[in-house]
Amino acid sequence: MNVKTSKSKRIASLDLLKGAIMIIMALDHVRDYFHYDAFFFDPTDPEKTNMGLYFTRWITHYCAPTFSLLAGVSAYLIGTRKSKKELSYFLLKRGIWLIFIELTVVNFSWFFDIHFQTFGLFVIWSLGISMIFLAAIIHLKLKHILFFSLVVIFGHHALDSIQIGNKIFWSVIHERNFIDLSNGTKLLAAYPILPWVGVMSLGYFMGSFYEKSYLAEKRKKIFFIIGISSIVMFFVVRLFNGYGNFNYWESYELGIQTAYSFFNPAKYPPSISYLLMTLGPVFLILSLTENLKGKIINIISVFGKVPFFYYIIHIYIIHLLALITAWITGFGWENMIVKGWVTVSPKLDGFGFSLTYVYLVWVAIVVFLYPFCKKFSIYKRNNKDKAWLSYL
Repeated sequence: MNVKTSKSKRIASLDLLKGAIMIIMALDHVRDYFHYDAFFFDPTDPEKTNMGLYFTRWITHYCAPTFSLLAGVSAYLIGTRKSKKELSYFLLKRGIWLIFIELTVVNFSWFFDIHFQTFGLFVIWSLGISMIFLAAIIHLKLKHILFFSLVVIFGHHALDSIQIGNKIFWSVIHERNFIDLSNGTKLLAAYPILPWVGVMSLGYFMGSFYEKSYLAEKRKKIFFIIGISSIVMFFVVRLFNGYGNFNYWESYELGIQTAYSFFNPAKYPPSISYLLMTLGPVFLILSLTENLKGKIINIISVFGKVPFFYYIIHIYIIHLLALITAWITGFGWENMIVKGWVTVSPKLDGFGFSLTYVYLVWVAIVVFLYPFCKKFSIYKRNNKDKAWLSYL
């Protein structure tokens, strides 16, 4: 029996980075649903956290910026096989699809509420709305796209003091809020448009460095310089504790607590210091991993080839396991049907386990999902003629 195969033209370092980020992301979501302390305090609170818990939360800060940047890179690479008009249409459809999935399939996975009393605008929404904007932005010249991206990323703080009468509008644009709508329905706007759209358009510009005519050594050198420069800029912006920061760092009697505060820039919405802290190392990783090979690299990369598939399934599994665990332990499965973010649900105070248990559950889920992701990755590779697969 002949099996149809297709030689992959994917860029290995991009799949590796996406795969690593997908794996790390699951750790934070397991912590949200299973860690005892998650229901009582923020894991980055300098006065209450510890090194293990802080690192568990801190490392996942890299997920959303990497998603957004690499989505822009992918858009550029897709555009090398399409006209600008075709790419624009694809991004528009893809963006609308992602927003629809966020408000339905993904929202249900977070809350398990059949009445949909909470609508969350999370990372999938952010990717979707950014793609809709990118559908128009790609018609600019590359140098203008770079200019737009930098203005949005470094200039959005100029809007910090502005207040708009329409709270929903401004929350969607620039300010995180939990808004009461009507009939008990709430809107959790966790990922405002700014500056995420700038991060994705920056990724689109960086995608041009992966053109076949571009020398790999030159690309790696430029990415390395960008990475180091961004990290240096992070320390400068953060030390000044002014523009470029939403939540300022504080000095504590213990040096480790001061460090906790310093390395915890605002993510909602992402401050300049947050994006410099996260995207700087991302560029370094892209610079240093192009030639990496091996079995472990291949395993991690599998998750990076089917990120959307993995994303949706892993949330359902985590939440379902948490519901079953609550039922088995006598806590009550119905308490895992939440109306709002899980960690701020008063009914869940007292549920959860140690951080060690969280890590064990995380590893088990990732291992469980690997064969499914691998099979789906092979299916996608061997069925490129099926247009619907591009939406998964």
